[in-house]
Amino acid sequence: MIKFINTTKRYGNIYALRDVNFEVEMGEFVFIVGPSGAGKTSILKLLYREEVATSGTVLVGRVDISQLKSTQVPKLRRRMGIVFQDFKLLPGQTAFDNVAYVLRALGVGPTETRKRVLGALKVVGLIDKVDATPEELSGGEQQRVGIARAIVNGPSLVIADEPTGNLDPATSLDIMNLLEQINQRGTTILISTHNHQIVNQMQKRVITMQGGELIRDACGGIYE
Repeated sequence: MIKFINTTKRYGNIYALRDVNFEVEMGEFVFIVGPSGAGKTSILKLLYREEVATSGTVLVGRVDISQLKSTQVPKLRRRMGIVFQDFKLLPGQTAFDNVAYVLRALGVGPTETRKRVLGALKVVGLIDKVDATPEELSGGEQQRVGIARAIVNGPSLVIADEPTGNLDPATSLDIMNLLEQINQRGTTILISTHNHQIVNQMQKRVITMQGGELIRDACGGIYE
């Protein structure tokens, strides 16, 4: 589903990624770990085309997304859900409206939008918070709304960039367990994190980055 082939991202003389190679199959749950500046976020940004590789290939499906025209990027992003560390919810808007925003932007009708939004909020355990605004929700609840927004369009891939970075340990584990449940429904999950405890508890495949290079790729690996 995802394939990086000799992928390099450079800013002037600074390498964010250097000759990175890995593949993620459909339905996998993968952590990308490493210290700040290791290249974790760069990998994710290349995947949703906020950045373009300097050289090499980035495949999503069979498409080299580095070669996409800017007009084709929205179609790519509709195939994936993105979860952010800082939630990126619309202030003053209800949980329903935050999740519905994606569908409305795609021109989905109100009846279908309501069905999908309520379904997504049910999956993340927030059906009783449908009318709550971000200001009325805890950090964990805000992230659950963010996850509902990411899955509401039925993506085959969910990308999460430090999704527990602003959460306490217990809430972080709840969020990871929720993402695992979504993965069990067949969705591929790719998570960037520096949370050692969570990675070791989850016992999933771990890709370790350091200085822009992939230094370890192990199933059930321990993040040291």
